[in-house]
Amino acid sequence: MRKLVLPALAGVLIAGLVPAVAEAQGSETQGGEAPGAPGAHPSWLPADKTGFGTARDRASNVWFTLQGGRMSEVYYPDLSTPSVRSLDLVVTDGKSFATVDSSARSQQVRRTGADGLTYEQTITDDQRRWKVRKTYVTDPARTSVLIDVDFVSLTGRPYQVYAVADPDLTNEGSDDSARSGVANAVASDAKTAAALAAEPAFSRTSVGYAGSSDGVTQLTKSFALKDYASAAKGNVLLTGQTSADGVRSRDFTLSLGMGAKDSEALSNAKASLRRGFADAARAYDRGWKQYLRQVKDVPSSLKTKKERDLYKASVLMLAASEDKIHQGALIASPSMPWRFGNNDPEWSPSGTYHLVWPRDLYQIATGLLAAGDRDAANRSVDYMFGTQQLPDGHMPQNSHVDGTPYWTSIQLDETALPIVLAQQLGRTDAKTWQGVRKAAEFLVSYKADNGHASPYSQQERWEEQDGYSPSTIAAVIAGLVCAADLAKANGAAADAKRYLDTADAFKAKLARWTVTTNGPLSKDPYFVRLTKDGNADNGTKYNLGNSSVTMDQRAVTDAGFLELVRLGIYRADDPVIRNSIKVTDADIAFTTPTGQFWHRYTKDGYGEKADGSPWDYTFPAESRTTFGRLWPLLAGERGEYDLAAGDRGTAAKRLRDLGRVSSSGDTMPEQVWDENAPSGQTGFPAGTPTASATPLAWTHAQYLRLAWSVEAGKVIEQPRVVRCHFLGC
Repeated sequence: MRKLVLPALAGVLIAGLVPAVAEAQGSETQGGEAPGAPGAHPSWLPADKTGFGTARDRASNVWFTLQGGRMSEVYYPDLSTPSVRSLDLVVTDGKSFATVDSSARSQQVRRTGADGLTYEQTITDDQRRWKVRKTYVTDPARTSVLIDVDFVSLTGRPYQVYAVADPDLTNEGSDDSARSGVANAVASDAKTAAALAAEPAFSRTSVGYAGSSDGVTQLTKSFALKDYASAAKGNVLLTGQTSADGVRSRDFTLSLGMGAKDSEALSNAKASLRRGFADAARAYDRGWKQYLRQVKDVPSSLKTKKERDLYKASVLMLAASEDKIHQGALIASPSMPWRFGNNDPEWSPSGTYHLVWPRDLYQIATGLLAAGDRDAANRSVDYMFGTQQLPDGHMPQNSHVDGTPYWTSIQLDETALPIVLAQQLGRTDAKTWQGVRKAAEFLVSYKADNGHASPYSQQERWEEQDGYSPSTIAAVIAGLVCAADLAKANGAAADAKRYLDTADAFKAKLARWTVTTNGPLSKDPYFVRLTKDGNADNGTKYNLGNSSVTMDQRAVTDAGFLELVRLGIYRADDPVIRNSIKVTDADIAFTTPTGQFWHRYTKDGYGEKADGSPWDYTFPAESRTTFGRLWPLLAGERGEYDLAAGDRGTAAKRLRDLGRVSSSGDTMPEQVWDENAPSGQTGFPAGTPTASATPLAWTHAQYLRLAWSVEAGKVIEQPRVVRCHFLGC
């Protein structure tokens, strides 16, 4: 899907604490400006999130994520804007050790109930000196994240516990300033502020620069904290000493308030503390339970409690992925994998994956539609045609939630699939038709700079190659047939005829463009990944990108041709389809202990390096430095094909396997480890999540869609008008 890179985690852990003993060891109040400006280079945390939450209420336009035993990125004021990197705890005895809680190996995370997005992390110190339980919600009435903490000493000795927050405000962490108050600390930039407060109140607070004077750095080096009153500009952190010692006092609540200004952020943090965690948590859970009552119940195709819980989590996470200011804008993932989290000049402020891809939005909307949230699907159509669509009719490759394009390559499937969704929702109104007509005209008339015309696309669905792609062409054909149906409903018979004629012409040429009869992978015809020149029997070569090799286009396969079946253009028993399945299974499938999954295409390079370290786009072509891993959502697509072929039993097994890849917090990844464990290391079992974008909304949507398709015994999102046109009703 994307070309991502690793986040450089430049010493910005959020944790800090100082013991009472430390008072006697030089931790007296210092005041004044913190040293070490501007601090270490800011970066985001890894993308393998184990939790994602927000209140259902639109008044609470703040979202949290969890990763590696801590709270990771917090998004505010919208889902395209990460504004906090992390919040950790530091535990110390003030004289011999200081430990960041998220560094402990024993970590557990779970949703506290199947009907909500309340999360609990439990962490036990490696030396078994302490244990902490952290429970997360957002205040439904305002923009605050609340964390209920239970800290217990396992030795009977008292410890000191510090909370350390790392604001990277407005998606840029190098220009923040900070100040500490009597019982709180606040950071701000020109647009956004964050305030950290606690109940019982912090006994002391400090601010500092990442890697030099922040709470984590001070405490882990000296077991003591010097209190600084201000940090003028840079990568700043906020630290507060809590009331807990693990013996006499165990429980406290942290409040991270967000706002446009210091005063607003602090007011939100304090108001949430006055409300109390218990009351806020009840309202938070109530909002999601009410939402679930408005959609369908869990389908009977899901047999176990774990499967049913994951189904509800998927519905909730997709609903939570919708921005609260720009309705209908649902992001691909609240994460920044690999290099995209590095915040180097090329990727600062960060973009992917917390953007809106029209293709992903189609997948999400069809998943929510299957689950019974028709309103969300309609809002998605309104957003794509009302906010995202560009003046010439095409949809941007992706955009911020406000519709501002981010990447600008043209991918024709992203213009076609919104039309398919609009038709399936029966959107025959004049306003929608106006947008659909512009999109359809673009699909008919598009011509690339190199002279190739539609359905040739500047990029295919994996966003790395131009050419004639079976999956792209399937979407274009289906989009034009659906546009013709909407044209008829709006009295535009001439447009309808032109769209259908074009769709028929594209289908007639599809085999020449994408089916090779002399390729090296089979003696019988099969679909290739794509062709550069529109002749699938030519041995044209191209480099696959992502440090991969240069190959004959006839030797590169992927399973994108299955879209021709899903969308009702080809029959499931078509001989070329069946042979292409044999080819792809032999070339890019792998059966893990979790189930059978597929690579995106032959020798894909979009994934971690051989040693498991992050992907980067800077490695030389042909070097094979990075390796694309297995994509679970492709098992969902294959399950839909199985249903189209009449094999409901196998589709049910694919559904079971897809559900096995989730984390303990019910987040589903973009990729799982494949047949090549990194350098033979342990800890990377095949079929378990990599550090790719997680939760990936597309994976969750595919799970919902396949669950309902297995229940129905057919592909439920297949547009009937397309099937009837090509295959008969």
